[in-house]
Amino acid sequence: METKQRRIRLNPRLRNLASSESLNSKKLIQPLFVVEGLQERERMDSLPGVFRDTELSVLRQTESDLKAGVDQFLLFLVPETKSNTVIPKSFYERSISTLKREFPDAFFWIDTCMCSLTTHGHCGLLREDGSIDNRGSVLHLSEIALTYARAGADGIAPSDMMDGRVRSHREVLDKSGFSNIPILSYSTKFKSNFYGPFRAAADSAPGHGDRSSYQIDVRNREDSLSSSVRDKEEGADFLMVKPGMTSIDLIRPIREATGLPTGAYQVSGEFASIHYLSQNGFCDFDAALTETWRIFSRAGASYLITYAARKGKELLA
Repeated sequence: METKQRRIRLNPRLRNLASSESLNSKKLIQPLFVVEGLQERERMDSLPGVFRDTELSVLRQTESDLKAGVDQFLLFLVPETKSNTVIPKSFYERSISTLKREFPDAFFWIDTCMCSLTTHGHCGLLREDGSIDNRGSVLHLSEIALTYARAGADGIAPSDMMDGRVRSHREVLDKSGFSNIPILSYSTKFKSNFYGPFRAAADSAPGHGDRSSYQIDVRNREDSLSSSVRDKEEGADFLMVKPGMTSIDLIRPIREATGLPTGAYQVSGEFASIHYLSQNGFCDFDAALTETWRIFSRAGASYLITYAARKGKELLA
């Protein structure tokens, strides 16, 4: 069984994320959306340069991104059919295995959640009274994580915020022979108003209610820190704050409290805000984007998930 230290050292991509140097293009992760049954890729008007890809077009996009200097991706898989019980294994397996076969040197983190899968759009399973079934959700999510691993995923990125999911994923992966697969946890994820464009891309808006019972209240600093400490103790290899800019005060404290590489997700609302400012003549898009990246670096971010990672080599040269 690999240890946390060994997992981080096993791959040059992981060593780049974990290094103590300032943000650079090798520390940027590019999100990709793959939508089952989509006939033609769809442009996201609120997110310049971002698409909802078909299973074919994502291959061309990945090839283009690799040529631009991106070598790490965060994959969001959006199934055609919603289900609260059935895991769309054939779609998951096909998407991941095809990308790994075509691009063996790229590193694919797979977002591990249920919001794009469930009929109700929540990140976990619901009881009859509408409350979250935490234990059932964690077991189901761990089965999804194992499906990803068997398909060739390089890393698992749980984003659901269920209690105990990191421990469960680690145990299931280790017992199944995947102890070398790292876990990049959305460890401090707030219930935020800045996720709107993403929910359109991932078809993941909750059908009723909100996510207050499992995502962190933005007012609660103690909970935000303890959530990351908990995930470290449960076996996470990398930690993350989300949204990035509105959580920027937490990055260094989390790194200091856990000793783990701690990154940030520059979420869709933050990215779209820069786009709309630029579109209306209030800023230069590239200059404002690069400014935010420099601030993340100043705040101590070990890595950054951003929709413009494909521009990183150009902007951070």
